[in-house]
Amino acid sequence: MKIDVINTDGKSTGRSVDLPDSIFGIEPNEHAVYLAVKSYNAAQRQGTHKAKEKGEIKASTKKIKKQKGTGTARAGSLKSGVFRGGGRMFGPRPRTYKVKLNKKVKVLARNSAFASKAADNNIRVIENFSFDEPKTSSFQKVLSNLELSTSKSVFVLGESDKNVLLSSRNIQGAKVINVNELNTYDIMYANTVILSESAVEKLKSNS
Repeated sequence: MKIDVINTDGKSTGRSVDLPDSIFGIEPNEHAVYLAVKSYNAAQRQGTHKAKEKGEIKASTKKIKKQKGTGTARAGSLKSGVFRGGGRMFGPRPRTYKVKLNKKVKVLARNSAFASKAADNNIRVIENFSFDEPKTSSFQKVLSNLELSTSKSVFVLGESDKNVLLSSRNIQGAKVINVNELNTYDIMYANTVILSESAVEKLKSNS
């Protein structure tokens, strides 16, 4: 699959790159994508929720009332969950929400996400670029030239670039990520995926 390479002005450079069919030309596996997105979202949960149970409540252990003859149920402790201030019955406990995925499923999900974007013509390739200094306006200008100011986009770089990353950090809907850190969620969340030439080369070498 050949695609033209554009520059930061949004114009063609006259060059083109070949996107590997083993990634961008496969039949998307929707279930694998679902599992990968589910795993990503689950991993974002801290799981630190905790409520005090009966054994953790500090209260008098004196019997509240006599056992019989009150016309109500027996009650032996103020720590019981039926009383205000008592422990919570079956309350939340700290836990992990992580969902484990096999490596092959992760790769299939990511490739399926790429193939889905490619089928909808939402993949672009841009020449490698950088900024002399971190400046939000510089990255905003690139988005404007590519007509992406009002849509969600993810820029995939071959190598980490601190200036580009910092320049994009304050712009809502735009994300810059290293190709080695790219995941299925980032691809599916964006309306348009912009790959740098170096990122394409890395994808080819890893395919």
